[in-house]
Amino acid sequence: MTDESNKNESEDLKCETPPAASVGGHELGLAGGIAHTFINSPVTPMLLVATLLIGIMGLIFTPRQEDPQISVPMIDIFVSYPGTSASQVESLVTDPLERLLDEIPGVRHTFSATQRGHSIITVQFLVGEDLGESIVKITDKINSNMDRMPPDVLPPLVKPVAIDDVPTIAITLWSKEVSDSILRIIANDVLQELGQVKNTGKGFVIAGRADQIRVEVLPERLAGYGLSLQQVAGAITAANTQKNVGAVEAGNTSFTVYSGSFLRSASDIERLVVGMSGGSPIYMRDVAVVEHGPEDARNISSYYAGPSYGGIERPDGDPAVTIAIAKKEGANGVSVSASILEKLEELKGEIIPDNVHVEITRDYGKSANDKVNELLGAMFEATAAVALLCIIGLGFRAAFVVVTVIPVVILITIWWAWIVDYTIDRVSMFALIFAIGIMVDDATVVVENIFRHWLNKGRTTLADAVDAVREVGNPTILATFTIIAALLPMGWVSGMMGPYMRPIPVMGASAMFFSLVAAFVFTPWFAVRVRPKLEALEKAEKREAKTLKVISKIYRPLIMPLVNSRKLGILFLVSIIGVTALSVLLFYPTQWVAVKMLPFDNKPEYSVIINMPEGTAMPVTANLAHELATAINQVPEVEAVQTYAGTAQPFNFNGMVRHYYLRQQPWQGDLLVRLLDKNDREKSSHQLAEEARALLTPIAKKAGARIAIVEMPPGPPVLQTVVAEIHGPDAETRREVARKMTEFFEKSEGVVDVDNYMAETSKHWRFEVKRDKAIRHGVTVDSINGTLAMAMGGFQLGDVKTASVIEPTFIVIQVPMATRSQVNQLSNLPMVTSEGTIVPLGELGSFVLETNEPIIWHKDLRDVEFVVGEMEGRLGAPIYGMFGVEEFTDHYVTPDGVIMEGMPMNLIGPPDSDIQSGFEWTGEWTVTFETFRDMGLAFMAAMILIYGLIVWEFRDFALAGLIMSPIPITMIGIASGHWFHGAEFTATSMIGMIALGGIIVRQSILIVEFVKIEVAKGTPVREAAVNGAEIRMRPILITSLTLMAGAFAILTDPIFNGMAISLLWGAAVGTVGAVLIIPLGCISCVENFYYETNDSCERVISDKYEEIEGKAAPEPEVEEYKTPLWMRVYGLVVGIISWIFVIVPMVINIMKMIFGMIMSKFGADDDDYTPPPPRSTPPVTPPSTPPPAAAPVKKKAEPAKKAAPEEKKKESTAKEAAAKETTTKKTTVTKKATVKKKVVAKKVAKKKVVKKTALVKKAPSKKSPPGGRRGIRLKDD
Repeated sequence: MTDESNKNESEDLKCETPPAASVGGHELGLAGGIAHTFINSPVTPMLLVATLLIGIMGLIFTPRQEDPQISVPMIDIFVSYPGTSASQVESLVTDPLERLLDEIPGVRHTFSATQRGHSIITVQFLVGEDLGESIVKITDKINSNMDRMPPDVLPPLVKPVAIDDVPTIAITLWSKEVSDSILRIIANDVLQELGQVKNTGKGFVIAGRADQIRVEVLPERLAGYGLSLQQVAGAITAANTQKNVGAVEAGNTSFTVYSGSFLRSASDIERLVVGMSGGSPIYMRDVAVVEHGPEDARNISSYYAGPSYGGIERPDGDPAVTIAIAKKEGANGVSVSASILEKLEELKGEIIPDNVHVEITRDYGKSANDKVNELLGAMFEATAAVALLCIIGLGFRAAFVVVTVIPVVILITIWWAWIVDYTIDRVSMFALIFAIGIMVDDATVVVENIFRHWLNKGRTTLADAVDAVREVGNPTILATFTIIAALLPMGWVSGMMGPYMRPIPVMGASAMFFSLVAAFVFTPWFAVRVRPKLEALEKAEKREAKTLKVISKIYRPLIMPLVNSRKLGILFLVSIIGVTALSVLLFYPTQWVAVKMLPFDNKPEYSVIINMPEGTAMPVTANLAHELATAINQVPEVEAVQTYAGTAQPFNFNGMVRHYYLRQQPWQGDLLVRLLDKNDREKSSHQLAEEARALLTPIAKKAGARIAIVEMPPGPPVLQTVVAEIHGPDAETRREVARKMTEFFEKSEGVVDVDNYMAETSKHWRFEVKRDKAIRHGVTVDSINGTLAMAMGGFQLGDVKTASVIEPTFIVIQVPMATRSQVNQLSNLPMVTSEGTIVPLGELGSFVLETNEPIIWHKDLRDVEFVVGEMEGRLGAPIYGMFGVEEFTDHYVTPDGVIMEGMPMNLIGPPDSDIQSGFEWTGEWTVTFETFRDMGLAFMAAMILIYGLIVWEFRDFALAGLIMSPIPITMIGIASGHWFHGAEFTATSMIGMIALGGIIVRQSILIVEFVKIEVAKGTPVREAAVNGAEIRMRPILITSLTLMAGAFAILTDPIFNGMAISLLWGAAVGTVGAVLIIPLGCISCVENFYYETNDSCERVISDKYEEIEGKAAPEPEVEEYKTPLWMRVYGLVVGIISWIFVIVPMVINIMKMIFGMIMSKFGADDDDYTPPPPRSTPPVTPPSTPPPAAAPVKKKAEPAKKAAPEEKKKESTAKEAAAKETTTKKTTVTKKATVKKKVVAKKVAKKKVVKKTALVKKAPSKKSPPGGRRGIRLKDD
């Protein structure tokens, strides 16, 4: 090119202004108008810089965390009703409160656990409800109804639990030289200092014995001096007080006057006078031993080094305490954790002595930052791969223009996430990585068309660039909005999975929208500034011609036989349909591809939950924890183990939902197993957890305990993977069914860690007062209760006032352990009568050993029992375990005569009533069912929206259907891809499948739009269809390959590899299908490319049809059947209104109804004859009260009069003969589905009831249940 031409080109940037209204005789349209405005405007670079700056600001200030924040308000209400039985607490406290709380708007579930003397009720609100408002609702409801509570009920304690209460960081202090009591004092001082760090939230210390002054009273000395425990306690309380008694003025000064003094040491207490004997004072030291030291151990924590421990000094069961600190709501977890660790380093050597070691046992800030950095690396890898593909496909200049769009779009999307209150977490980052592969599509199409126009016109002017943008503007907008339409419906998934996965549709759709804006604003501006010389364009054209020739050599031999032979085309279509249908068989019944909610992540830790039999002493639990820790330390990948007995480790989100923080009983414990960094080990944490289960379960069984291996769930937590909620007419029936269900769980393949929530039989002592004797001696029941409370240990009488400690040092009164451990010896405790004489406690009553009542569980105001289990192995989804359990339940007859049939009975939702036995599958199954149901509906809604957009653009129903036709065949790639990788089809796989629908449509639109343009130029449809696919092959391949490159970057992630597989394999198969199916469809729909609207607003075939296609056009529509213009306009207006306000909601509801009807049909089908179980089973509830009739479905017939013996014999023979020909009669109970929120249709339950005469009643088993969960469990889905 000459110097003059170069000069002219440079002048274009300064002086050339494209026409405002049109280019090349065409209307600019939206895309052309935007390009015309910004292509040579000085505002464009300023806007670009501003976009980058606010994006960087968003990247800096957007909070980082590992998982999205989910607002699930849960509020615990603790109520005490001292002295009452569990059944009394249930009827007088739990039931009324549950009914009141269930009335509150926004409540999803209420749960309760009732024991002797107290109850805990948990209220779970709907996802997204505001915690503060929920607390106000609960408090107002309780306070306004306290008058309905019995008079002795203590005021309820309302304790909310939220995601921000979960500790972000956990610090363990351990030492070989310092006791756990001193460690606790140090830990409290450290916690106080760390509280100064900005944005730290709730903090607490776990384990370690608190410091106290213990007054151990000797009963024999008390009796000798004629004193009682209450007199000793009164002396301490009276001496430990100080009051402001007023003020006095002396001269010109006013003085405040105080009276009394506080106890400050054990020696102060020893010198107290507690009574007089023969005129001489009796000192505290005469009747008690006073010691200042740690309290009696109620819990214990120990720290062990594993094979991979990196410290110099190795702990081996040394005492430990843990400091747990949460962050404030909305704070950046990464910066908070970093600030805490920085402050912790300053405290070493000052508050923390050198012989106390510090271990960071949890750091969610670090794990979140590592995950985000890891994903940022994956994002850069995806960007580099996309850039390389663009360079290969478009050339360096065009690729530069395209790649510059990526940082702009990513940064502005992160800024938008900050604005709309999202965080930088794994889900939002995956949304951006996924979007990288498709966000360059708009820029690719625009820049490719600009360069093509310059080449065709032989000049590189701004007007030609604007015209190029105008030409591809509408199809680009349509293609982008089809992807947005595919993503947005996923934002309406219900339950906890909704907010967890919502960043994908929100961030993905936002990135696509911003990429569209960037393609019309920045891409033309960049293109004209890097525009090549004409010589370079001509060289590029030659390279493109060679590329096109290669594509033609490969493509035409594939497509032309199908185009030229109708039979081959039909055979190809049938084959595609057949292969698509066969791909579904990979899911069922072959189960070659397993379906699961989410796969397990590769975490740095897992936990072992220990449940000893109720009543087990804490040292026994600690010994088992030690034995388990020693065994698990044989695993090479274990870095360290921390044991807890009588208390629980700092709870995580999973523990918050499962209420692990309430596990404070002596028979409860757990292990925290820390693993090597995932980059330093070959096995995943899930594999190591399964190995630990096999290693530890035999040890636990030998000790009579039950353990559960608990991994951090990859998504929202649930009670457990497989949960059966047992309903029934009475407590004994429910418990017997729960026992049998526990056995079925244990027999089922793949179901492990089986447990139930029924407590083993345990005992308690009760002192039964002989009221007549107590009255004669002038001793009240209250004084007896008070004396025993003081004797049993831990009775606080106030504290000593010292300024050097954070925790109060309580004064505790008790009798020695040797005395109180033998309950009968407490009968010698002296009691002071009204006459001042001493009488032994044993004369006023006696100790009685009684059996504890079982815990009474409620869910949504209904009595229920829980049976739980986990899944292991390849088929780890709950559905497979449920099917396995139902192989045993199919022929099990409950004590009230009901045959339970599981899935057909209760696919989702509880039984209609508790008149008869029934059960509901919950746990992970509930979340799985709701998520896949809602995603399926979202997929259908997305397809309807996409179809509507395409119809709106092309004004043709047939072409819209043709454009969407490649979507189903993506299932071939998705199913086979999961099978090839050995991966489970998860919720993220479903997300990839839904998104792929919009992406594949984009490729179809490119081909069909090209065909329309070529037909308008006079090219026959057959030729235009083949040429269109051939010419558009390059941008289609670039689009698919960039998408696959983005997906490949997340292929190794354990959570999102399902989405990567769907995008990778689905895009590959969908692209091949699109370039073959769309041309064939265009040829089949040849008339649809010639429709036009005449002056009468009628849609007719163009006159060019016969000229171009070489055959006569189809007959026009008969005049009398034509629609008047006014009716067409009226129909259009009504159609738009109906579409927006009626059709879309109606379609979703119809889908839900059809779904429910199909399931109802499945449940309504009756099975063939099922033989009754042997008479030896099942054990039934004894008729201590009049038992309900076996399955009272039909009214019982009146009993006939007594027959003669001969008649009875004949009747019996006849019945036996009839039984051989028919079968034993069965009555089927069909239960209506319960309508719950967001579930329009439920499974029709089915129960088979065996006639009562066929059952042989047996006494119930006295055997204790197979096992019980000994914690408070109040959350399931």
